[in-house]
Amino acid sequence: MSALVQGSLWPLLVLVWPLLLGLVPLLPAGGRLALRVLPLAPLPALGFALAGAPGTVRVPDLLLDVQLGAGLTGMPGGALLIGMVAMVWAVAGWQAALSMAPGPQTGILAGFWCLTLAGNLGVLMAGDAVTFYVAFAAVSLAAWFLVVHDRTAAALHAGRVYIILAVLGEAALLAGLILAAQAAGSTGIGAMRAALTEGATPALALMVAGFGIKAGMMPLHVWLPLAHPAAPVPGSAVLSGAIVKAGLAGMLVFLPPGTAMAALVLVLGLTGAYGAALWGLAQGNIKAALAWSTISQMGLMLALAATGAGAAAVAWALHHGLAKGALFLAVGVVAAARSPRQRLATLALAGAIAASVAGLPPTGGALMKAAAKGAASPGLALAITASGTTTALILVWVITLLARGKAAPEPSWPLMVAGLALLGGLALGLPWALASARPGLDPGYLLTPAALAEALLPLAVGLVLFVLLRRLLPLSLPWQPRLPRLTALRRPPLAGRRLRRPGLSRSSLSRSCLRYLPADGFLRHWPAAGSLMALTVLVMVALLMHA
Repeated sequence: MSALVQGSLWPLLVLVWPLLLGLVPLLPAGGRLALRVLPLAPLPALGFALAGAPGTVRVPDLLLDVQLGAGLTGMPGGALLIGMVAMVWAVAGWQAALSMAPGPQTGILAGFWCLTLAGNLGVLMAGDAVTFYVAFAAVSLAAWFLVVHDRTAAALHAGRVYIILAVLGEAALLAGLILAAQAAGSTGIGAMRAALTEGATPALALMVAGFGIKAGMMPLHVWLPLAHPAAPVPGSAVLSGAIVKAGLAGMLVFLPPGTAMAALVLVLGLTGAYGAALWGLAQGNIKAALAWSTISQMGLMLALAATGAGAAAVAWALHHGLAKGALFLAVGVVAAARSPRQRLATLALAGAIAASVAGLPPTGGALMKAAAKGAASPGLALAITASGTTTALILVWVITLLARGKAAPEPSWPLMVAGLALLGGLALGLPWALASARPGLDPGYLLTPAALAEALLPLAVGLVLFVLLRRLLPLSLPWQPRLPRLTALRRPPLAGRRLRRPGLSRSSLSRSCLRYLPADGFLRHWPAAGSLMALTVLVMVALLMHA
């Protein structure tokens, strides 16, 4: 083994492989292959997780001593989260390859898709604060290209909101990490966490802000309901199923329970858990409604993390990532159905996945929710139980919107629904497979009459409330205003229309974009931009290792 790399090469391959595939658009036939390689990018990570995340790696000459593995950060269930993230990215990449047509922007999407994936995995594998921050910055900033891919006015507006908040979050996180490292006298995550426990409140506040933006914590959530509808369906799936978990991972690793900031995160998490689900009823766009549902579910996970129930939060994140990624992909699969029978079958599958998210026994979601309540305090357990009402409300509305969606038949529907069934089947069944190995998951308790009544009552109340709302508001939902437009960041009169239309030339489009971000117009119209970024990262790694 080279002295430059100490330990197993597998964790390093997990991050390097997606970056190498990000170079495919540079090949002579790269335009045709760019989308096809996306399902392959997470495969080393998936194998690493299935093998139990064996081994760690240390690269002393890279950055400030890079350390990678699973569990190095002190986050429970690291291998499970790595496997979930890899699976969501793999199935979303599969749907992208099947449903998205190759075009001038394909290379950009593929390159930045792979870079975002590497950052997403790096956050879950980092063993030191510097590596953690670099990975967190990669997943935050590179994901902007997933949001703006369609180039509509709505996508560009969502992209501006997203990148402004992402940059602010990165600045806050960097400042917080520097202060924590100074207090600890080390960049080791364990030492920094100990320093934060001892009262480094300014550092912790900055870090919570950075993580809260990525996790969709209220009131830092405003990018999420804008970005999800704007992104293509596979991009929305990874944003909700995998990318927001980077913020949760940060909270799990760095937020000490019992501090004032933990109490604040608990309050904000529960506020989002209820408020976001109710506001989601105001959305007529299905992906916007799903985004608000994600904010609601993330609020409950943040509440668990803030109270020290890290293992329960990871178990919930595992199920939520698979299920919510599947529900976003279902938007494209339902539209691709070529017959009423196919459409009905897809809606039935989506309905089963939504029922699992709501916690309907005996689905995997019900088992995860029962485990979370068992690990939580009595007050938080009651809040989790009651949240089933609002979760049922928003998810019934989601299925209603899904059934109303327009059809766009695709010959690849059988392959697309296979990917959806894989993710959905894992969400429904994987928690039961893991129950024997995790003491907090007790299948026997879930099936007792008392547990069944406790789980079913909130869902029944939610269904009744939905029926009553529909009767009281016969014009159909939504009845409330949508998310504020943030007009200071919007350029009328382009709202709601594609930018490439008569009267708006490519040059005027570029000038409009350059007015907001100096280089984004150039990068978004250069097919090799994503691959160049992946190549730059690989070159910098090589230079640093040989410096």
